[in-house]
Amino acid sequence: MFSSAAPYKNQHYADLRRNCIQDKKLFEDPEFPATNASLYFQRSPPGTVEWKRPGISNEPHLFVEGISSHDLNQGVVGNCWFVAACSCLALKPNLWKKVIPDWKEQEWDPKHPEDYAGIFHFQFWVFGEWIDVVVDDRLPTINGELIYCHSKNTNEFWSALLEKAYAKLSGCYESLEGGNTGDAVVDFSGAVAEAINLEAGAYYKDQKKQDQLFEDLLKVYDRGGIISCSIKAQPHEIENRMANGLVKGHAYSVTAVKKVRLGHGLLAYFKNETIPLIRMRNPWGKIEWKGAWSDSSEEWSKVGDMERGNLGITVEDDGEFWMSFTDWCKCFTDADICRLINTSLISIHKTWNEVVHFGSWTKNAEPLLNRCGGCANHKQTFLQNPQYLFDVTKEVDEVLISLQQRDMKIHRKVGQGENLTIGFGVFKVELNRKYRMHDFLTQHCVETSTYINARTVFMRSMLPQGRYVIIPTTFRPQTLGDYMIRVFTDVDSGCRELTEDKMCADPYVIIYCEGRSVKSIIKTDTLQPEFTTSAIFYRKKPRKPITVEVWNSNAVKDEFMGQVVLSGLVKDTTDPQRLQLRKRGRQMADEMPGSIGVRIITATQLTAM
Repeated sequence: MFSSAAPYKNQHYADLRRNCIQDKKLFEDPEFPATNASLYFQRSPPGTVEWKRPGISNEPHLFVEGISSHDLNQGVVGNCWFVAACSCLALKPNLWKKVIPDWKEQEWDPKHPEDYAGIFHFQFWVFGEWIDVVVDDRLPTINGELIYCHSKNTNEFWSALLEKAYAKLSGCYESLEGGNTGDAVVDFSGAVAEAINLEAGAYYKDQKKQDQLFEDLLKVYDRGGIISCSIKAQPHEIENRMANGLVKGHAYSVTAVKKVRLGHGLLAYFKNETIPLIRMRNPWGKIEWKGAWSDSSEEWSKVGDMERGNLGITVEDDGEFWMSFTDWCKCFTDADICRLINTSLISIHKTWNEVVHFGSWTKNAEPLLNRCGGCANHKQTFLQNPQYLFDVTKEVDEVLISLQQRDMKIHRKVGQGENLTIGFGVFKVELNRKYRMHDFLTQHCVETSTYINARTVFMRSMLPQGRYVIIPTTFRPQTLGDYMIRVFTDVDSGCRELTEDKMCADPYVIIYCEGRSVKSIIKTDTLQPEFTTSAIFYRKKPRKPITVEVWNSNAVKDEFMGQVVLSGLVKDTTDPQRLQLRKRGRQMADEMPGSIGVRIITATQLTAM
């Protein structure tokens, strides 16, 4: 699977490495050179930067005594979110071996120094596909020390090289300033990210909600998922240390979710009393929580030696610490949950059916072809957005929907790079619907996601049997961008994009003037009818408008397809006009799909016609 990862910038690791060994030279990456442009676009590092190869260490290694979440420390750039994601990655061998391919072959071999070419490669899941990113081993230092992400052990370089590859994907190191841990975890794994607002949900006040959240997190953790958390901060509070030892505006990686057994000896097993605890790590590698269940707190006396041994309790200031789940819900404001969705056909755990679609919000003057209608606040254009139909075939099914936009960090160098505000609605529609929705006649919105300027918007919902349409949108109309939508159901949902408008109709027109009307003949099986219908009216009240309505003939009840309203004043143009169809009554300003060609001539002389 991963050997087929697409080479970034068309740089093929094996070919480049082989050429360097043949030429007996170390690789220098022309796509991410050792220059200031690769470091920053606005704010330079605090000192004179010198790019050095890992030869700055006497005995460099990719890994020293394996890979560990304790390896990492944050550097001078504010990318604790990325470092926290690396800590999470280090706990998952099945993931980091994908991100760091051929890791044994990439390791330094002191017995064969001639095989070292100063080139490494890493793989990231970018917008639905694995990308292979090549870097050279020149790393930025100040006073001989690495200035960005680095390992505690000065001989170990996996984290610094991985960060360099990620910075290359993002344009430069400064583009990694400020980000979301969940996004980086998705890039390491292809996981599905869900953001939880602990503050808005007030979980610490509601024991039932808190217990349910703990069970959810326990399940995610036990099934190999990845969790991180942070505390909201005002711009001036970022990385401020609080009295309780936690740091505001700072990403923590969750390294364990456990029900910890209380009591000592056999009695503990008979009583089976447990408390929900959560363990996390500060990417700084120091500064820990000071409250209950912190490293040397008295609460640990309630836990037996065997249980403490199983949990690996330490009293070092290593940046890793435990908290009660209630305190965690109270102190932290945001959590990112990344689920590794199991789509394997052979598994002991629940498997999901996954459908992935890629699309774009695009602009077109023709409403039927426009695909950037904005959110449901913009009723006249909302249904012009992309639409995806899926079926729930079970009586009730849990459905997971993930909407992800392209990562924008690479545009930060040119003063852009902010995420679009995105979201989606889910509508229950007719069981036999196969064309795009154009009106809210019988459909109703059953779910609406949050609208947020995050890279991913996620929703879980229990839906009853039926047919549904997902409408992914930007918040404002006329906003352009690319997206990927993933839909997970228990059994195949047949999820597909609705691209066709109703392709056949039996239209006719009615022309109204002062209570009188003329009806055309019905044109069958067409959306491009030529009526060539004309009518002559003698008007008593010239200020009253003339209306042309378009209808679709149906066996049970004819369907209104739109209208145009004409003043028909003497001074109006007599040339043919093409006019947009609109709704009736109070909504007559709203557009409907399609247009009609008309010509109107008004004269004051009876003999002029």
